[in-house]
Amino acid sequence: MKLLLLGATGRVGQHLLKLALAEGHEVTALVRAPDKLPQAEERLTIIEGNVLEAAKLMAATQGADAVLSALNTDGGELLSQAAPLLIETMNQCGMKRIITIGTAGILDSTAEPGLLRYQSSESRRTLTRAAEEHHRFYLALAQSGLDWTIVCPTYLPDGEYTGVYRIARNRLPEEGKQISVPDTAEFAFQQLQSTDFLAARVGIAY
Repeated sequence: MKLLLLGATGRVGQHLLKLALAEGHEVTALVRAPDKLPQAEERLTIIEGNVLEAAKLMAATQGADAVLSALNTDGGELLSQAAPLLIETMNQCGMKRIITIGTAGILDSTAEPGLLRYQSSESRRTLTRAAEEHHRFYLALAQSGLDWTIVCPTYLPDGEYTGVYRIARNRLPEEGKQISVPDTAEFAFQQLQSTDFLAARVGIAY
């Protein structure tokens, strides 16, 4: 499979890259800092640029079968600005499948039905800007017609790989407190071969 990986130099993105290469996939990584990636991988193509550069994004998307995105908010409006361009580019390339890493804040609130967690008393964060950005990205995907899945970890320490965790559709598993980066990456990567969570947010936690 040919994959476009966004956010490849981030914590989750680095694990996604390792998993994809270990499984024999061909990966194109669109990154701002190519020097942070391995340079001698035969199946890795590195394109220097960012997701807001239309020509670079189109070049990276050509021939890909699916998108793995570990993009974060970058402290601003990267996700909401990137969403329409990414969706348009995928449509132009005839690609449907996208798996992204979100945040538990955009999962449905259990305590206050009709709200998302970041909008409810379930959130302990005083600042909601990052969650609002992920929310806008989620809404764009939900209206896109693409085959999307958003993996939504709660507190995300680097941690160790365990391979044992709980998941829930559109909600955080009950009493879920944290999940490691490698376990989050593994579950997201597995979704390439699964249709269980199409058009869904997936809460993941121990």
